[in-house]
Amino acid sequence: MNAVDIAGVDQHYGASQVLHELNLTLAEGEVLGLFGHNGAGKTTTIKLILGLLKASRGDVRVLGQSPAHADVRRLLGYLPENVSFYAQLTGRETLQHFARLKGAALSQCDELLEQVGLTDAAMRRVKTYSKGMRQRLGLAQALLGTPRLLLLDEPTVGLDPIATQSLYQLIDQLRQHGTSIILCSHVLPGVERHIDRAAILAGGRLQALGDLPSLRAQAGLPIRIRLHDSQARGTQHWQAQGLAASAINGGHWFEVSTGQEGKLGVLRQLLAESAVSDVELHQPSLEDLYCHFMQQAGGNQ
Repeated sequence: MNAVDIAGVDQHYGASQVLHELNLTLAEGEVLGLFGHNGAGKTTTIKLILGLLKASRGDVRVLGQSPAHADVRRLLGYLPENVSFYAQLTGRETLQHFARLKGAALSQCDELLEQVGLTDAAMRRVKTYSKGMRQRLGLAQALLGTPRLLLLDEPTVGLDPIATQSLYQLIDQLRQHGTSIILCSHVLPGVERHIDRAAILAGGRLQALGDLPSLRAQAGLPIRIRLHDSQARGTQHWQAQGLAASAINGGHWFEVSTGQEGKLGVLRQLLAESAVSDVELHQPSLEDLYCHFMQQAGGNQ
């Protein structure tokens, strides 16, 4: 059974259509990155999964049932982009309040506060928390009751690099224990190592869907090979070898672009050059793929 099944969904707000024939699934224990520009339909998709909206057309199933089913809601965890709590409550009181609402064990609160690094601030009022601390408290409340499906909307907002790394480590652990996760983010660098598939929305339409290798094959973007030439022979030398080369970082470093099918041949050619002292291989990143499909969407509209 999939954690989420969205089939042929259209969504209207009055006369405005914000989703067009959306088909999307999320498997058990899968992490799906949901990406798109502001207004692309990401928040609407999350609201449909949470049961806060009913699809204008099509079907949405969560854990095999209607999103509005009480049993489903107990198995969901949600971290909104902008978290808001009662300012006068302490961190522990806040988490205990949400635990009672969700029917989760109160004993889980201290464990979660420790997991998100807020043990030392548990007895402080939330009004004294920084934005990053409130975000971590929001993550803790999303994890109450050990949800089977976790929805994270811009979870790294306000987090420093160490806290961001800890968040992604937690996502990896949850995935290993079978939790299904939808992750929405505008901060793409660093995300790609922690998702199984990416879904890219543009103008309410699913523009691309798949794991990174399949999206790279679909996009056909070049692979970039960076080389260090100890003799700094210039771009003309490399272009004379039939390579599409350009100088980078000034002097000794050059970049060669090639297709996936020609990658090994180019690498062999470069390694045969005695003056090449270093080689770096750069596959198209998630950010590269996102920009490509966004530009493609703009050209199709």
